[in-house]
Amino acid sequence: MIEVQNLTKQYGAKKAVDNLSFTVNDGEILGFLGPNGAGKSTTMNMLTGYISSTEGKALINGIDILDDPIEAKKNIGYLPEIPPLYLDMTVKDYLNFIYDLKKCKLPRKAHLEDVCSLVMIKDVYNRIIRNLSKGYKQRVGLAQALIGNPPILILDEPTVGLDPKQIIEIRTLIKKLGKKHTVILSSHILPEIQAVCDRIIIINGGKIAADDTTENLTKNISTDHKLIARIDGPRDEILKTIKNMPGVVSVVADMEREAGIFDYEIEAKEGVDLRRELFKRVVARNWVILGLKTTEMTLEDIFLKITMGDDVVIKTKKNAEEKAAEADAKAEQYDEKAAAADAKTEEYDKLAEKAEAAEKKEGEE
Repeated sequence: MIEVQNLTKQYGAKKAVDNLSFTVNDGEILGFLGPNGAGKSTTMNMLTGYISSTEGKALINGIDILDDPIEAKKNIGYLPEIPPLYLDMTVKDYLNFIYDLKKCKLPRKAHLEDVCSLVMIKDVYNRIIRNLSKGYKQRVGLAQALIGNPPILILDEPTVGLDPKQIIEIRTLIKKLGKKHTVILSSHILPEIQAVCDRIIIINGGKIAADDTTENLTKNISTDHKLIARIDGPRDEILKTIKNMPGVVSVVADMEREAGIFDYEIEAKEGVDLRRELFKRVVARNWVILGLKTTEMTLEDIFLKITMGDDVVIKTKKNAEEKAAEADAKAEQYDEKAAAADAKTEEYDKLAEKAEAAEKKEGEE
């Protein structure tokens, strides 16, 4: 498990990372995203102990990376964006060197063979690293991160330089590793993050801008309410019919997808479901719906929407819990004020009773 508590890194007046807090659970694959300069690499470097934080803590399986860096780093396998390779060594010599450096206690030969099989570098095991392609160098870098079978893997751009087949193989490997390891994966290939990761954190300007699954982010930030309908019928009449439907904001006939048949992009008002009414009107005119789908935001759409300065309000579970806590606190304050008012009223009633009793006694005398 990784716990980040109010992590901050400051360079002079510039805050590269600003008060980050999040947790990555055992067996979770976290996608860590951010535009250039957002503080993503700085955060990963602090998590691995490569640089120190200005404030806050990074706990690796409960161990503070600054208080006990050696013990904390025993739990981490790290692949930085530029793999830390010694180019004049053979792959075999390099991996044996890393094995010794990490003081690995697993059976040397069997363990290194397993690692090489996992990342598919057995066929270059005796070659000099300098002479390898960029893709093979990247896989050797991934192999060094796996030596010692660390419970936590932090991978920065692990598929850079790989061909499409190799990328799919490494994605499959990362998903497999995620069953037994905690993984933080950073990549600029957004479909890769979407395909592999259980959860996504997007940072922007040194702060967390989003933290959720892709599906939840899509639901929570999407302001688009669009249908794509492929309808067989006269284009102009279809456009006119759809425009006249209640709740329709706009409709556009996309390019001709089949001979004489268009896709119609229909935008509706928020909360309006047009599908049933659209079906009725199309059937009533003897047209045919050949396809109907709702548009969904991709991770790329979400990333751009969050990081390009759009005014996005993300309705997360955390936000809902915070609002509920605020409401409870306000209710408690109202209860306290009401109780105080009741106490004062009771006090006034007692004083009034005393005054009435004294007045009555005086009258009797």
